[in-house]
Amino acid sequence: MNETSFSSLGISPAILTALDHQGYRAPTPIQAASIPPLLQGKDLLGCAQTGTGKTAAFALPIIQRLSEDPRRPEPRTCRALVVAPTRELAAQIDASFTAYAEGSKLVHACIFGGVGKIPQIKALSRGLDVLIATPGRLLDLHGEAKVSLGKVEIVVLDEADRMLDMGFIRDVRKIIALLPKERQTLLFSATMPNDISGLANSILHDPVRVSVSPEKPAVELIDQKVAFVKKAEKRGFLAALIKAQDAQRAIVFTRTKHGADKLARSLTASDIPAEAIHANKSQNRRTRTMEEFRSGTLRVLVATDLAARGIDVEGVTHVYNYELPEVAETYVHRIGRTARAGASGMAVALCDDEEKPLLRAIEKLLRKGVPVASGPVFEAAAVEGRKGAVADAAAKAIRPESPRRSEGRREAPRGGGAKVAAPKRERRGAEERTFPDRGPKGRRTEQGSRAGALPAAAATSTGRSAGPQRPERRPQVPAQRRVGFGSRGEASRFVRDDDSGERFSIEDVVGYIPRR
Repeated sequence: MNETSFSSLGISPAILTALDHQGYRAPTPIQAASIPPLLQGKDLLGCAQTGTGKTAAFALPIIQRLSEDPRRPEPRTCRALVVAPTRELAAQIDASFTAYAEGSKLVHACIFGGVGKIPQIKALSRGLDVLIATPGRLLDLHGEAKVSLGKVEIVVLDEADRMLDMGFIRDVRKIIALLPKERQTLLFSATMPNDISGLANSILHDPVRVSVSPEKPAVELIDQKVAFVKKAEKRGFLAALIKAQDAQRAIVFTRTKHGADKLARSLTASDIPAEAIHANKSQNRRTRTMEEFRSGTLRVLVATDLAARGIDVEGVTHVYNYELPEVAETYVHRIGRTARAGASGMAVALCDDEEKPLLRAIEKLLRKGVPVASGPVFEAAAVEGRKGAVADAAAKAIRPESPRRSEGRREAPRGGGAKVAAPKRERRGAEERTFPDRGPKGRRTEQGSRAGALPAAAATSTGRSAGPQRPERRPQVPAQRRVGFGSRGEASRFVRDDDSGERFSIEDVVGYIPRR
């Protein structure tokens, strides 16, 4: 198999020239087993561990078959469709088609979410030979009648097990239903669980099965280690370990997007340039981060499992599992980011007590135990991890409470009962004043609100506390209750207060006296 060449597989001279420019000398096992039947137009079910060259295994036959039958695709259609789970993986497949189709007239495009639709719609309007797409954006544009899948001749489902894990299985079935029945179908997957086998049986017709080291993901060139670290000590441990190992290009995997952001900030604060990449980041930000990581400007990339399949960067020396994945197969894809193209690499897993069952599942999949990390480097990192945990706990204990949160807080008495409201804050610079005609909370009383304020003499005669008085003003008494009317409809000369019984002249009353 090592003596096999691309020319012996039936690859055309034009493509051989492009491969020579890319530095390809001999096909990998998955390529040698897949290319001949694909050139014959057969369906294929491929299972190979990550980093074995699956992209070239299906891209080269597609380019050759379409080039041998040159036809201009109709507007808003494509002749070959490649479906990938993530934006990064779709972009990398598109870049591979650009490299392999060098010198040909094939037109290809890549569409995915997170960016504007207008350029993608323009590319589709002209018709495409090859379309690389993520499931969500593809169905979105199909629903808007911007793309039709009725003319697809070849369809590829890449990383099918990952699409299953991400919940895209329904979208995949919707896409399959939109395709013509007469087509060539290719399904590639790094692992082959029962669900993927069922999907393959339903969409493939008499497929050729290609399997290269199935379910044996332990790469011999990867030095795997596991370090037992408490959860609170992981951040300090990881920062010290990265510095001690002098990891110039490392990927750190976390389970959550929030955890990735938090860890990236912590590493940056420790003088380790790091940036997080996950689904919540905009596509422009993710692209810029990957470019910085490839160029070496960014030393550490913190990623979630969503990006595990979409990161294809040469020269990754270290992979750190900050948190063990809940699915054992995901561990395979994580550590597969290093030791690519025959290079060596190191993978270190940080495991706390709660993650030990996950570690046992990983070792069961690997069919061997992961060696426990030891030596001065790991011991020094453990010391730094403990120091960091103590410092974090101390900072959290003495962190002052925000005054805005403490003011006005209502606390319930112990043992239940009604909550006691804290006193309201007074306006700064305001003087405390009391008014005899106002009740609780500064509201006017029934008498004060409807009858108005009486003169000072009347107020004191009622027995109320005078207190600081308002500036003297003429009393306002609504005429409906205070003013009596004569027989001719003229207002009486005096009014009487309902409570005190005192009389006031009409001249002292300011207000509107309605007509009878």
